[in-house]
Amino acid sequence: MSEFEPASRVSRIKSSASVAAAARVRELKAEGRRILDLTVGEPDFDTPEHIKAAAVEAISNGETKYTSVTGTPALQKAILETIELRSGIHYTPAEITIGGGAKQVIFTAFMASLDAGDEVVVPAPYWVSYPDMVLANEGTPVVVTCGEESGFKLTPEALAGALNERTKWVILNTPSNPTGAVYSRSELRALADVLANFPQVYVLTDEIYDQIYFGTGKISSLVEVAPELKDRVLAVNGVSKAYAMTGWRLGYAAGPAPLIAAINKLQSQISSCPSSVSQAASAAALTGDQAFVRESVEVYRSRRDAAVAALNAVDGLSCATPEGAFYAYVNCGGAIGKTTPEGKVIANDEDFTLYLLEAASVAVIQGSAYGLGPYFRISYATSLDIIEESIAAIDKAVRALS
Repeated sequence: MSEFEPASRVSRIKSSASVAAAARVRELKAEGRRILDLTVGEPDFDTPEHIKAAAVEAISNGETKYTSVTGTPALQKAILETIELRSGIHYTPAEITIGGGAKQVIFTAFMASLDAGDEVVVPAPYWVSYPDMVLANEGTPVVVTCGEESGFKLTPEALAGALNERTKWVILNTPSNPTGAVYSRSELRALADVLANFPQVYVLTDEIYDQIYFGTGKISSLVEVAPELKDRVLAVNGVSKAYAMTGWRLGYAAGPAPLIAAINKLQSQISSCPSSVSQAASAAALTGDQAFVRESVEVYRSRRDAAVAALNAVDGLSCATPEGAFYAYVNCGGAIGKTTPEGKVIANDEDFTLYLLEAASVAVIQGSAYGLGPYFRISYATSLDIIEESIAAIDKAVRALS
């Protein structure tokens, strides 16, 4: 039997760095090591009781069959009302798609729209999956570095310089994973003004963290700021982060009807529909009491403040204050070029994160995985005790460098 050779689309991509980091942590724990894990991109809270109860009720009522590709009427209604409440933008059922997590929705959107040679502008730092999703679907990621001097955000000038006749998509992730950066209304308006000159370009706005926001008032959406772009924007969201429902695998998106129809056509051949039970739970999440969201955001805020203060007190590290999500992107440039007690030179942020794992038993993810070093990402979606113990261990490890 000849050896299996994967398709070229598999060879073009690499495994998710965050998934790989989590797997390595599990391996070390299985070996008996106590690892302080700051890699986890999911809330440490349990799914609220009223949401779990809705799932149990759905099972008891026999809601365990296939649903429409586009979801149950109850979930469609909940999504449409939620979008209009948050952004003021009205969509119809033909303009929404529902999938097995926001991640699947994004992948399917690229599958539905990209041909070989199409370019996708990916601001860096980026969520680790964006470039590989583009590559898997025959597109070409055009990475645009957005440094700390711009708040880790895409500027109008940088956007204009990246766009051309081959550009199919621009990705905007706000609040951002990994930086927690949030685009203001004026920043979104300025980007929209550039996009006005490129009518063939679509914009994928990944808004999965939009409710985990530490600013005043509510966060701004591109479609809200620039409603004239509605027919060119795919706004992706889901229930995983705000409602502590990562394992329920339910995401959704709103966008132009022709694109949505193409996504749903693919969905019909990929997985038929999302879990019926997850749909019932998600409808309850979106329409029910939102106290959990408000309370969890305040917990994240307190953890953020403690983490940022402690990180900035470590000699050689610095950390901008995130405006949303539950991540901090830490500049470790002061440690690059130093030597570990074992005599190894820290050449880059990957070396530094490996050093922290070995010397301090602290797991973080290197910034180069997100397209911009020398940084590392921590998650503060874990207890304050773990955060404080981890940063104390990082401080001790950094002090040991020479």
